[in-house]
Amino acid sequence: MKYILSLLNIDFLLKEDSMKNWRMILFISTLAMISIASGHSADKKIYQIANLNNELKLVKSEFVENKSELMFLKLETRVAKRLLEIGVGPSKEQPLKLKLRK
Repeated sequence: MKYILSLLNIDFLLKEDSMKNWRMILFISTLAMISIASGHSADKKIYQIANLNNELKLVKSEFVENKSELMFLKLETRVAKRLLEIGVGPSKEQPLKLKLRK
């Protein structure tokens, strides 16, 4: 009972030899603050990684979408239609074959 009362009255911090107790309390407090700070730093990095992963997914889906659109635009029928709009059509003559003499 006496021990509990002295603990509640904080006698261990007020006596003459309490300097070693204060040092230990300061040391433990510093370690706790470092631990909390590193935990917050780790959480911040986890959120950054999650955001970057989401952004990467968006960029990949945009890439696939653009690639499929490009493939559609490169189709021969599609190109022929666009060329007909500006007045360029397929040739009606056979192509000439060039022969080189040595």
